[in-house]
Amino acid sequence: MDTGREIDWTAELAQQLDWHWQHQVRPRLAGLTDAEYFWEPVAGCWNLRPRSAGTPPEAAGGGDFVIDFAVPEPVPPPVTTIAWRIGHLLVGVLGARNASHFGGPPIDYQSYDYPGTAALALERLDQAYAGWIGGVRGLDDAGLARPCGEYGFEQDPMAGLVLHINRETIHHCAEIALLRDLYAHRQPPLDPRPPG
Repeated sequence: MDTGREIDWTAELAQQLDWHWQHQVRPRLAGLTDAEYFWEPVAGCWNLRPRSAGTPPEAAGGGDFVIDFAVPEPVPPPVTTIAWRIGHLLVGVLGARNASHFGGPPIDYQSYDYPGTAALALERLDQAYAGWIGGVRGLDDAGLARPCGEYGFEQDPMAGLVLHINRETIHHCAEIALLRDLYAHRQPPLDPRPPG
């Protein structure tokens, strides 16, 4: 069925993520505390850690905090904290793509100065998101069709990378929302002593 209506693919791709960001992600991140940001729901979590606390053999970061990682990644991979997930969004998901495609500053896991507070993390996340969504909105049809040239996406059009980053952002932000739910409903540890 031909409706004769042209589709604005730039607007559609931007709206897929921006609707989720405006109506679900940012409202769910409001009021994030430092305690939630660093909370480790199970033993062995990957997190951001103060450099001064002694870092594991494989950790990256150029500032006062480092992010846990391992190569190759353990199987199964560790549970990651909100701080870790936001760090991943800031560097590997949004930051690297802003740098590669939209004139953002160079960024990498090794030299990044990871935010040591929830407030600073959210401020930087908003900035990274604004850079990404602004860049996507600036793509015309030719920009969406050109090969993006990224490792793993060498022959994919830029539109394919946009869809991938949309999925990654929605995926990780849903994980963050779940961690906030678990934190809000955590049970105090049971007292092992018998009553009385």
